[in-house]
Amino acid sequence: MGMQKHAQFLARTVMVRDNNIGKASRLLNAILSREGIYGQYRYTRCYEKPTQTRRRINYERCKAIYSEDMSRKIGFILRKNRTDPYPGAS
Repeated sequence: MGMQKHAQFLARTVMVRDNNIGKASRLLNAILSREGIYGQYRYTRCYEKPTQTRRRINYERCKAIYSEDMSRKIGFILRKNRTDPYPGAS
């Protein structure tokens, strides 16, 4: 009942079972990296020049656009209800 009030902390809470600290540590590291906390720490750890910031942000934008486009194309190719399964091949 008490954990439901603090649902925002559930994803970062790791229970240690059978005194297995290594497994709990790996799980916590996976959760933190998935949420992007390690990346945020890496960028705020030291000063980043404005040109480096612009280059990083532009790279992340290009990467997101490319990934979205590729996933859309792959989804189109893997669709099963197309009339012509190989468009442009004939």
